[in-house]
Amino acid sequence: MTTMKPDIKHHVPDDLLMAYSAGALPEAYSLAIATHLSLCDTCRAAAESYDAVGGAVLEDAPEGAATMSMDSLAQTLARLKASEPREAVRPARPRSIFPGPLADYVGTSLDDIRWRPIGMGAKQMVIRTSPTASARLLYIPSGVGVPDHTHGGKELTVILDGAYSDETGRYGPGDIAYGDDELHHAPIAEDGGPCICLAVTDAPLRFKTIIPRLLQPFLGI
Repeated sequence: MTTMKPDIKHHVPDDLLMAYSAGALPEAYSLAIATHLSLCDTCRAAAESYDAVGGAVLEDAPEGAATMSMDSLAQTLARLKASEPREAVRPARPRSIFPGPLADYVGTSLDDIRWRPIGMGAKQMVIRTSPTASARLLYIPSGVGVPDHTHGGKELTVILDGAYSDETGRYGPGDIAYGDDELHHAPIAEDGGPCICLAVTDAPLRFKTIIPRLLQPFLGI
């Protein structure tokens, strides 16, 4: 289990971070980004900067526009409060790989996760969020790879424990990986322990081989 502060090398793309600060993302994407922010000082500072810029814009807006914007601001702040990094306001939960924002959805104990087998020793648990995007925990044993695939939309993956490598590089604890319909990859969990991650998508994956495509409707991926 990872206990030391992660050495994060992969961060949230700026456009998604701005959309998160504006409260404009589906719940599942906000969950992934909030989970990453609770581990990443760099992205958390950037998100706070975007929040400050938004506040300055409201202060400089004409009086009539400001009246309308304050209503929008209140709604945005309410949405952000539900997904903001919990470590900013309370101590991290001891001996848990699940940061505060994610622990609010799945609990703190890995032993309590209700995994569903998806083949080759890999397991998943679907997290209930709003229907516009889906979130799931993935458990991928050492040396096991996700079948070769592309994406029908956008995918965010936050590494919680272990690591995986693909055509774009290596992703370890705290890293967040971004994929879209131009990404073609086959991630493989590294040796030394399982890779446990939070994966968020807004469209089904596009597998290259027949067996994963046949299983896809039953697995919901």
